[in-house]
Amino acid sequence: MLNDYLTEETVLFAENIDGWRAAIDLVTEPLLASGSITPDYKQAMIDSIAGGGVYIDLGFGIALAHSRPENGVVRTGLSSLRVTPAVLLNDDPAHPIDLFFCLAATDATGHLDTMRELATLLTDDDKRGRLLAATTSADALAVIQEIGDSE
Repeated sequence: MLNDYLTEETVLFAENIDGWRAAIDLVTEPLLASGSITPDYKQAMIDSIAGGGVYIDLGFGIALAHSRPENGVVRTGLSSLRVTPAVLLNDDPAHPIDLFFCLAATDATGHLDTMRELATLLTDDDKRGRLLAATTSADALAVIQEIGDSE
């Protein structure tokens, strides 16, 4: 499932970006371009984070940006953005983030397999470390492929 969503087009890298809002702008670009989400969905995520939504911080410098399906999801999608250096989620020093995922889910259950695979990836110390060390989409996709191969 992760291999279906995380591709050369949806695994992004950026350096020296101007904060978490810029990260949300960038990580949503592939989903907007593919028509998976509307601009309202991106804005809902920004509003949620600005309102104190640091709950998207998964730890290890990783955040899972998302909102409710009715806020503008057209079809399920997933993208990622590795930023260097890390940015502060909601400008909070307690939440430095250098890997953003953006999840768009059409309903409460349709994305559960994708979430399970993402959880498997992010809870494996070795794979998470290699994913965080990736400097190209090919490097990141090689780690992601391992999850699909082991399923």
